[in-house]
Amino acid sequence: MGKNEEKYNKRRLQTSYFTTVVSITLVLFMLGLLGIILYHAKKASEYVKENIGLTVIMNDNVPDASILAIKKSIDNAGYIKESKFITREEAAKSLMKDLGEDFVGFLGYNPLLPSLELRMKADYANSDSLKVIEKGIAAHKEVKEIVYQKSLVEVVNKNLRKISFVILGFSTLLLLVSIALINNTIRLAVYSKRFLIKTMQLVGATENFIRWPFLKRGIGHGFIGALAALVLLAGIMYLAQKQLPELLNLQDVKLYFTLFGFVTLLGIIISTISTFFAVRKYLRIRTEYLY
Repeated sequence: MGKNEEKYNKRRLQTSYFTTVVSITLVLFMLGLLGIILYHAKKASEYVKENIGLTVIMNDNVPDASILAIKKSIDNAGYIKESKFITREEAAKSLMKDLGEDFVGFLGYNPLLPSLELRMKADYANSDSLKVIEKGIAAHKEVKEIVYQKSLVEVVNKNLRKISFVILGFSTLLLLVSIALINNTIRLAVYSKRFLIKTMQLVGATENFIRWPFLKRGIGHGFIGALAALVLLAGIMYLAQKQLPELLNLQDVKLYFTLFGFVTLLGIIISTISTFFAVRKYLRIRTEYLY
């Protein structure tokens, strides 16, 4: 009878440990997945901002050398991600390709002007920065006009801000819920050992001596849970890239290592802290409240 009870208690304890690890794994997986979503949302917003074009149209009869000098000064300003000089001939060829007609032959001359196509860095793709940049470029006497979609810039930035606030609020909520779930799971696991804790205390064991095996096991559970979560995240990323090859253009290996390190550290920290306070509770509880 004693052996059967011992086997039952051992099996129940193993089940408790397994449940703890699974809970930690699922919570860290969700947090890691949210981190990946946040990263890709940030990269997508940068991509959108950096594709907001700004066209600098030059006056007629401006030498190419002067335009290239302006292009160089703009490139050196620090706010440009990419710039391209488009000659009158290149502009005409592009327009003829779009129209499917030789308008130059029909008109007898090329009415298009040389221009610079600019792509801003994401940090400068907002209304305030673009106004300052526009004013600076317009100061060149060779510049006739600067064209960009002001309303599009405002709409893009406004919508991106809204999305960022929603994601940030959801992230904070999920983090709090995740910590609560891991904490409750560990408290239940320690609860099953409450009599052992009190017995060791009654025979003279110090609090640190009693606490250390639990903390060591908590660190182990956090680490194993984090590794399992990372395997799941790697699988999700692999499947996502198979379905959407375009995601490869947004990858940053260094950032992924940082994210994976954060997930691992978070799992160990939450598990260790929860274990510490759960054990402390039963170290300080009175014997009659154990039942």
